[in-house]
Amino acid sequence: MKKIIEFKNVSFRYSDDGPWVLKNISFHIEEKEAIAIIGHNGSGKSTIAKLVNGLLFPQEGEIYINGEQLNEETVWDIRREVGMVFQNPDNQFVGATVQDDVAFGLENRGMPRELMKERITEALEIVKMTEYMQTEPYRLSGGQKQRVAIAGVIAILPKVLLLDEATVMLDPRGRKEIMDTVSDLQKQANIALVTITHDLHEVLRMDRVITLNKGEVWDISSPRELMEKGDALQDIGLDIPFVTQLSKALQSLNINLQEEPINIREMVERLWILHSEM
Repeated sequence: MKKIIEFKNVSFRYSDDGPWVLKNISFHIEEKEAIAIIGHNGSGKSTIAKLVNGLLFPQEGEIYINGEQLNEETVWDIRREVGMVFQNPDNQFVGATVQDDVAFGLENRGMPRELMKERITEALEIVKMTEYMQTEPYRLSGGQKQRVAIAGVIAILPKVLLLDEATVMLDPRGRKEIMDTVSDLQKQANIALVTITHDLHEVLRMDRVITLNKGEVWDISSPRELMEKGDALQDIGLDIPFVTQLSKALQSLNINLQEEPINIREMVERLWILHSEM
C-alpha cells in the first residue's frame, strides 16, 4: 500500500522558548487505511491534525502527504488532499443553508455548476441529510451538523478524511451514528480515515492505533493488541473500555475467556462458548 501520510522525526513547539509539544515523531498511514490517534489531553493529538492539514509547520523533521513534502509552496495543494472535520461543526459553517455550506469548498475550486450540484446531492445522500438541503444549519441537532460538516468535506473527494475529536460533543448514540457513517464512507470511497480522539471505544473499528504520551509515540498496534496493555493505558491517562475491565475482572476469578474480547459482541460470544462447555 502507498503511504498517504508520513511523519519523519517531526518535532514541534508553539514558541521558540516553549516546551516541545511533539518530540521526534515518526509514523506513516497507508491509503485506504483506518487509523486512530489517541492520547491524554495535551499529548499532541490535535497538533498532529493541524500539521497534517498544513495549519502548522514543524520546526524539525519532514511531513509527506500523498508523496509530497509539506512546505509553504505545497501547502495549498496538500490541503486539497486532506478533508478535516473539527469537534465543533458550528466553526465550519459558512453557508445560509445546508446546500450552500456543502457547495462552499466546490465553489472555491471553480467547479462547474452542474457537476457541483451532483457532488452536493451525492455527499448529502451518503450522510443521509438530503431532506435538509434547504435547512439553515443552526436549526440542526449536533449530530446532524456533524453530518453536514462531513458532507462538505467528502464533496471535494479528499484522499484523507481527518476527524479531530469530531464526536466529542455528541451523546453516545450520536457518536455511534457518526462513526458508522464515516466507516461506511471510508470503505465506499477507498480513502484513508484518521480519527483523533481520547475515546478508546472509537478505536475498536480501526485497522491500527497510534498512541501518544507526552508528545511521543508510545505505541503503534492493532486495537486488540492495544486493549491487551490494560493497566499500562491507565498509567498514561487513558480509560479502559468497559468490556476490557469486565474481561480482566473475570480473569481475576479464574474464568478463562480464551482470547480477550474487545467489544460487547465478542464478550457475549466468549461467555456463550464458556457456558456451553460447562
